[in-house]
Amino acid sequence: MPLTALQVKSATPREKDYGLADGSGLFLWIRTEGGRSWRFRFRLDGKQSHISLGTLDKVTLAQARQLATEARQLVAQGKHPGQERQARRVQEAIARANTFKELALEWHEHKAPRWSKGYADDVMEALERDIFPHMGNLPLADIKPLQWLSTFRRIESRGALEILRKARQRCQEVYRYAIATGRAEYNPIADIGGALRPPTSKHYPFLPVTALPGLLRAIKACPGHDTVKLATRLLILTGVRTAELRGAPWAEFDFSNTLWTIPAERMKMRRPHLVPLSTQAMAALHELKTITGGYTLAFPGRNDPAKQMSEAAINQLLKRSGYDGKATGHGFRHTLSTTLHEQGYASEWIETQLAHVDKNTIRGTYNHAQYVDSRRGMLQWYADHLDSLMSKSETEKHV
Repeated sequence: MPLTALQVKSATPREKDYGLADGSGLFLWIRTEGGRSWRFRFRLDGKQSHISLGTLDKVTLAQARQLATEARQLVAQGKHPGQERQARRVQEAIARANTFKELALEWHEHKAPRWSKGYADDVMEALERDIFPHMGNLPLADIKPLQWLSTFRRIESRGALEILRKARQRCQEVYRYAIATGRAEYNPIADIGGALRPPTSKHYPFLPVTALPGLLRAIKACPGHDTVKLATRLLILTGVRTAELRGAPWAEFDFSNTLWTIPAERMKMRRPHLVPLSTQAMAALHELKTITGGYTLAFPGRNDPAKQMSEAAINQLLKRSGYDGKATGHGFRHTLSTTLHEQGYASEWIETQLAHVDKNTIRGTYNHAQYVDSRRGMLQWYADHLDSLMSKSETEKHV
């Protein structure tokens, strides 16, 4: 006869452990020391066995009956309910361990050998800044589209739409990796695209060369670390990519031959790049040496010298200097290219300086070596031209 709630409540210890049967294998087990728990007795493969369904203080009579029904169904299928429960717990533990951060770190380690070191560092920095604080510790299988929408809207609210685009792209790649390796079944980010603003343009703001003196004066007057200011000056003078500059160790700079050699693994196009250095660029490097010469990296991070300068450092300096939306680190490449083309320098020299890929790989390799001296003269003219514009601008200020 089934138990009543009153019988369950009034069940008290006796001299020996005993059970009160509810029927169909379910019973309440009362121990002499006072413990009361639900058990389900069953026979499988000719053997008698039982499993615990939880203590009375956590599992009600109705809940115990539901658990017993589920266990009875497993037995009918030839499955041991205890073993099935243990397997489920293992799977749940694995799911909890498969957090987004753990999968993202594994994905990053898998992809990094095919990236330049600078790009790999930028990807990790962006994840640590915008994604991991909000989503990193959540089990991948439990994250809902609305949670991703909330995270991405934090980036969107800053107006950083290009950063948002890259963040979505990288997080979706983590999901694709997780699905391919059996740790996820679907990608919830794919469902929220229409709820976010797309980047309005892929063009980087840039200044005409005649506006650079004003920018340089504003940067000089702006409060900020001299390392970032010198990095900005070197970007202007060399036309390299921001990531290539930020990740440069001192060992890459040949002061005797005034040449900067960037190895293939740090270049976007995976080809080594030679950068001739003008006297003005060398002066900036000598000044920088007095600040960061004791570190491996020429542009170490503010909080951790073992890491490179933040991806946002230069653009933040430009923003504080009053050039938000008018100039970017990447835009200096456009300024250099436009000015040198207008001056009549050979396109091959300029494109090689910008490390753009030559469609003919053999010719590109040959040109890479052939144009060093030509590019050295070209960059020296550009640096001198900037100095001339600066002098002219200073003169006009005092007239």
